[in-house]
Amino acid sequence: MTAWTQWLLSDRPASRRQAALGRAYAGWRTFTHNQLAVVGLALVLTLVVVALLADVIAPFSPTVGELTSRLQPPGAVHWLGTDDQGRDILSRLIHGSRITLFVVTLVAVLAAPIGLLVGTVAGYAGGWVDAVLMRITDIFLAFPRLILALAFVAALGPGIENAVIAIAITSWPPYARIARAETLTIRQADYISAVQLLGASPWRIVLRHVMPLCLASVIVRVTLDMAGIILTAAGLGFLGLGAQPPMPEWGAMIAAGRAYVLDQWWVAAAPGAAIFIVSLGFNLLGDGLRDALDPKSVK
Repeated sequence: MTAWTQWLLSDRPASRRQAALGRAYAGWRTFTHNQLAVVGLALVLTLVVVALLADVIAPFSPTVGELTSRLQPPGAVHWLGTDDQGRDILSRLIHGSRITLFVVTLVAVLAAPIGLLVGTVAGYAGGWVDAVLMRITDIFLAFPRLILALAFVAALGPGIENAVIAIAITSWPPYARIARAETLTIRQADYISAVQLLGASPWRIVLRHVMPLCLASVIVRVTLDMAGIILTAAGLGFLGLGAQPPMPEWGAMIAAGRAYVLDQWWVAAAPGAAIFIVSLGFNLLGDGLRDALDPKSVK
């Protein structure tokens, strides 16, 4: 063990910086021990890189095709074949990764903070505040996510932005439940009592001391939920309520290829495989983060 590793894993860190770096390094070691989690991380990073470099990587236009090349099978020119409009499927998948990354990022940014705030406030305040917030949460949980998202999109109108809003509205309740459960165990801790004795306001306690401790569990749940978010977005696109043509959204691509699924199977199989691979990557990554962020499993 090198001196640097010994410094990171010291039982008596000399500063907050050393303690934070030590926890991060220990979590990374636990994460890398799970080879499937590393595979999941590689898949997610590949999605990010492909989305960022889509204009450079894609060999053809994702929206303009040639009717003379329609429904061509995979070959040397079109590696994944072409669709019914003569558009290169590989190029559409590459550019569609941007839409997928856009959806999962915005849903995480919108839904996770809402669920975290609702759950921590409910768990810390208790009483009628807890009862009201949790009953609202139960109402959202009573409906299947896709059905509720369909209702919101029908009210807001079709489009990728409205689809993101609808998915975010339906995604926050599980995060609120997790945050509330964590808060119920944290609020009785001695250090919370010490902060109360120092005169800290309830909002300061929730925002500065309770929410950071609940963040790890919410991050793991968000990562594991990404597969469901991708499937919900693809479902809305499949029904024509998500990204509108000619945007290369994976669910809409499957919908366009269902008429040719028996003879020109690659039109629907390629976006279906992309959804499967990306969803699998997020699930594997979530499993690894769950082990890495669990203090009991950090080695």
